[in-house]
Amino acid sequence: MMALACGSSAFAGGLLTNTNQNAAFNRNFAQEGKIDITSIYANPAGGAFLSKGWHLSLNNQTAFQRRNIDTSFPLFQRNLDNPSTTHYFKGVATAPAIPSVTVSYNREKWSVSAHFGLNGGGGKCEFDNGLGSFEAAYAGVLEQRVPGVLPLLLTQGLMAQGIDPVKASALAATGKYQGYKLNSFMKGRSYNFGLQLGGTYKFTENLAGYVGIRGIFATNNYNGAVNPSIAYGLPAAGIKSNTVALNNYGIELNCDQTGFGISGIVGIDWKINEHWNVAGKYEAPTRLSLKNKSEINIASDEVKAAAAPVLGQFEDGTKVREDVPAMLALGVQYSPIEEVRLSAGYHQFFDKASKKYNGKQKYINHNTHEFLVGAEYDICKLITVSASWEITRYGLADEFMNDLSFNLSNHMVGGGIRINATKRFNIDLGYMCTFYNSRNVTTMTVAGPKTDHYDRKNQTFGVGLNFFL
Repeated sequence: MMALACGSSAFAGGLLTNTNQNAAFNRNFAQEGKIDITSIYANPAGGAFLSKGWHLSLNNQTAFQRRNIDTSFPLFQRNLDNPSTTHYFKGVATAPAIPSVTVSYNREKWSVSAHFGLNGGGGKCEFDNGLGSFEAAYAGVLEQRVPGVLPLLLTQGLMAQGIDPVKASALAATGKYQGYKLNSFMKGRSYNFGLQLGGTYKFTENLAGYVGIRGIFATNNYNGAVNPSIAYGLPAAGIKSNTVALNNYGIELNCDQTGFGISGIVGIDWKINEHWNVAGKYEAPTRLSLKNKSEINIASDEVKAAAAPVLGQFEDGTKVREDVPAMLALGVQYSPIEEVRLSAGYHQFFDKASKKYNGKQKYINHNTHEFLVGAEYDICKLITVSASWEITRYGLADEFMNDLSFNLSNHMVGGGIRINATKRFNIDLGYMCTFYNSRNVTTMTVAGPKTDHYDRKNQTFGVGLNFFL
């Protein structure tokens, strides 16, 4: 029910990949061509050019996101609490702690390194009033079916009050369906923990290569409920309006998903001279098959059938494919003078080749592309300032988009400072903000067109402590 909260990355990167792994990224996105302990994740081969000894980076990020959906549907006017054809659904996603640790040990020609962080997911998302897709489904079912079953429901209710069955049946025949109410919520959480291990080797004084592996352990939870009630009038009994809960039409879901996958990583770094550095990295795809452990309570076969297209991916014991796509990263850094560093990068995520539940990857028109630029300036020995910009372009068809899982093309701006406290210790402070391209998607239903307007807002703060031991 909440793939949107957990199936997609909440931060920078592709559909299922977080590229912001530390505070240094927040202040300068273009890390692919840099040589620094904080760039080991983005440019692992560049770690070969760090000074001899131990290097350590400890980081935490805090992210806040709003996922806003305006859904328009004709039958929403039957909602007695909000009789408008357009309803607003707000998702609040929070990630107070996004930790990461990077360590590297360097010798003359080789080094070994490790990185631990959240490669995907990383937070929780809650929709306090549910989602438009579920309300639209319920509004359609109630509109079509309740008038036919209303006499029986009312007869049973009146008989429970001690009214004679014949009289109760006669009164119930005059009942009129007036509308519905929904008590609904959706929430989820997702964490893809990644541990990367690898080593570098200097082929020459200016050229180094990297080989490594990454293991990803994914753990998700989806929890939600929809409990409808209807309003009716009973003119023969002088009742203008009353409500009754439809217990047989409710849905309750609690699903845990877990999975593990391994992929390989290779990289290269060419330190041309003191002014130029270029690098590249390729991450192989990670096969993730998530196994469900679920409790789904639906009393009505009719509602079960209507909800099957969505709830099928949460059925107990089912294995759901959510592969992390392969990634190609290229980067360059140019330093015209010692105090200034200009950098640029490019990412391509091979989404079309990664398998997803029910073959959803067929609705991806082209792979995700990202372009990054950044600049750093040492204004004095103590302070380095930086700023950066990134643009992300997804290739998702309308069929891929729904309020359960949507991504929006965007651009980001970031900046921050590095405090060079000593020769062996510095502090990174970074901030980034994402500006999304809103999008409208219209889906035809038997009750008329349903239009969703998608928008998101995101901001992230980071702090990092970097040591040379």
